[in-house]
Amino acid sequence: MNYELLLPSHLLMETILRDTYCVYNKRRTRSLNAPSPIQQFGPCGRIMKNSAMVMTIQDPASQRLTWYKPPLTVLVIKKVRDVSVLQPFVKLVKWLIQEKSMLVYVEQSVMDDTLLATNPSFTVVKDKLMTFRDGKDDLTDKIDFIICLGGDGTLLYASLLFQQSVPPVMAFHLGSLGFLTPFEFENFEDQVTNVLEGHAALTLRSRLRCIIMRKNEETAKDAKPPTNILVLNEVVIDRGPSPYLSNIDLYLDGKLITSVQGDGLIVSTPTGSTAYAVAAGASMIHPSVPAIMVTPICPHSLSFRPIVVPAGVELKISVSPDSRNTAWVSFDGRNRQELLHGDSLRVTTSIYPVPSICAQDQIADWFDSLGECLHWNVRKRQKHLDELSDLTHSSSNDTLDSLEHTDQIDS
Repeated sequence: MNYELLLPSHLLMETILRDTYCVYNKRRTRSLNAPSPIQQFGPCGRIMKNSAMVMTIQDPASQRLTWYKPPLTVLVIKKVRDVSVLQPFVKLVKWLIQEKSMLVYVEQSVMDDTLLATNPSFTVVKDKLMTFRDGKDDLTDKIDFIICLGGDGTLLYASLLFQQSVPPVMAFHLGSLGFLTPFEFENFEDQVTNVLEGHAALTLRSRLRCIIMRKNEETAKDAKPPTNILVLNEVVIDRGPSPYLSNIDLYLDGKLITSVQGDGLIVSTPTGSTAYAVAAGASMIHPSVPAIMVTPICPHSLSFRPIVVPAGVELKISVSPDSRNTAWVSFDGRNRQELLHGDSLRVTTSIYPVPSICAQDQIADWFDSLGECLHWNVRKRQKHLDELSDLTHSSSNDTLDSLEHTDQIDS
């Protein structure tokens, strides 16, 4: 990979990611435990130092991309089964090859598209494209830069393709909602050139590492490796086709927190807080906040509200022993599988975020998406007093007696 983050030195203290998963010997992140880099509190109190601490208090506006050598390879992901994306795709690919002399990767299924095969502009560059097959070809360390054409699903697909370090992603809004795709395609040449020259702000979108531990595989010598997936939005545990309530036990760092009785549970990243979670009643969290959102789906309890926990904790989710049915789990809407009695799902924040390139900056992009896509706090403006009837001109200090006295004088 030939990219790095520019971080002001005065905002860095200790960035040490040497901890391990307590169960599966994998690295895991730790959340921030203080709102400032100050480590002493009063005359005597201070934070105990240890090798697993992360004391990086970073201003999101300081997250900017720089290339330590020019990017040479680019992966272009386009929305599938959408004719309106074909022409922009051809224009972009042709421009990248002919004007920027870049090596362009596309999925093999794109080459098999009959509509593209008959496009004269595409046939000119078709033989110069590199292809890959999802699940068969490894793109690790082959891609410098990713461009997505479509909706939020294209960014989720990019996250799925890179289960470790992810190249910077530039997402163009050519889909339906477009909450995660801040760029418009009209002047793509100028915008892509600007990014390639290193003028780009980044939003580091945290991901969740999800590992399924099977009861019958924990002790077996010839057991298959457990399911290990990184998700950008959320992992969902639900009751599947069963008519019974889900009965799911939720643990936090080994402590039983609660049992979920309802349709299921959503464990989401801050990025995923504006997806399925917000539809289930959760709050919306800025993607730069280090946190994990836990949201019940239709809980059979009026007091069960969504909660936010530190990003560094480990969640364990399992089917309660006395549950009438099993549960089903899906990862960013994919890889749906059954969670049986005795199985467990372990979730923690991954050390590999998705570096999403901003059209403006981390704050402006997010609030623009809230307003344009979700119509956050949209309502008609209250009228100015001059536009109201004479009745509203009375002072809030007026009493009924004073108003009656005024009416008597007028009469």
